Amino acid sequence: MIESQSVTDALRIAAERRQTCGFFFDFDGTLSEIRDDPAGVEPVPGVVAAVAEIAEHIRTVAVVSGRPVDFLRKHFGGLPVRLYGLYGMESLDPDGTLWTDPEVVPWISAVADVAKRAVTELDPDILVEDKRLSVALHYRTAPHLRAQVERWGGDRASEYGLSPLPGRMVLELKPPIRRDKGGVIRAATGDLRCVWYFGDDLGDLPALTALADRAKADRGFEVFRVGVSNPETGDQVAAMMDVIVGSPRDLVPLLRQAGQAFTPSHT
Repeated sequence: MIESQSVTDALRIAAERRQTCGFFFDFDGTLSEIRDDPAGVEPVPGVVAAVAEIAEHIRTVAVVSGRPVDFLRKHFGGLPVRLYGLYGMESLDPDGTLWTDPEVVPWISAVADVAKRAVTELDPDILVEDKRLSVALHYRTAPHLRAQVERWGGDRASEYGLSPLPGRMVLELKPPIRRDKGGVIRAATGDLRCVWYFGDDLGDLPALTALADRAKADRGFEVFRVGVSNPETGDQVAAMMDVIVGSPRDLVPLLRQAGQAFTPSHT
């Protein structure tokens, strides 16, 4: 259990406002450890059950990730959790309704072409992840190839009109459509009066900025931000957080603490 007056106060407010409260989670580096092979990543033990418990008691729980919805569904399908994949370019409602942003559909062929070229043109130590609506170039197992990835990715972005998005030892090429976690948060939290956000990386900055803007404009809006330590690219993210935990595994006790705070015996 995390003993922090700020956490205790934030949980009390969230419990009081649970009918208008939402918890929003990043996935990689937040609910899961970062691994060399993204296909083999799993949520850390206990975290799915903790998220599911919270979802039983508050208005909204969502995972907002750069992962495709199909990947997220393997771990959270069947739970009362909304899934936003590829930074909001697709989403899955708890009732099973799948939505793909129509603005990105025309870019699918370009993304597929870039993914195929990446496999043949880049060093084989670079892992190419084809996400259908974007392509990620991972160099975690070969950090010395970062310059090659950035140069090649920048050239292909210019050639195909795609947008480069850097992350934790990865460069992602996505359609030049203004879709990011900030847009998801603005759309999904409009009727909420209390939001908790959990993240660790650069892709979370738009979401954190959107929440900061909302809190500044609406003094009655309560926001609490939980960061997961990220020594690679997380300094900017950490500066915007209210509390930092050491790893995704360290997040589980906090989520269990939240689940207990929302049960009738505690409210």
